[in-house]
Amino acid sequence: MTADQTVGIERVAVTDAAVEVLRRLTAIHGPLMFHQSGGCCDGSSPMCYPAGEFMTGQADVQLGVLEIGQTAPIEFWMSRKQFEYWSHTHLTVDVVPGRGSGFSVEAPEGVRFIIRSRLFSDDEAAGLVPVL
Repeated sequence: MTADQTVGIERVAVTDAAVEVLRRLTAIHGPLMFHQSGGCCDGSSPMCYPAGEFMTGQADVQLGVLEIGQTAPIEFWMSRKQFEYWSHTHLTVDVVPGRGSGFSVEAPEGVRFIIRSRLFSDDEAAGLVPVL
């Protein structure tokens, strides 16, 4: 679950409930990835796609890799501009009942992924590896 295993500080994590859904979705779609939406049609939801379906590039940063066991790790991406605002925040991917908007693969399952966030403590922030 950690993006920064060298110092033990993770930028993004996943709840047990989300892990269960991600395992089911991986069985259906194969390897997955997340891209944190920055607004517009999707609100600010974490969008889950088959790995490689959402093209990332220089305008994006990888915040971490979610280890969900038994399946390929799931990369978690965000736009570089959005990261400028969220760089001080720990994110946790969770799942709740209901349908979100957009093209995220969980939509037909009757659930949607959400982000729960908290500010890093000063000690945690000091131990983070810079995101390039």
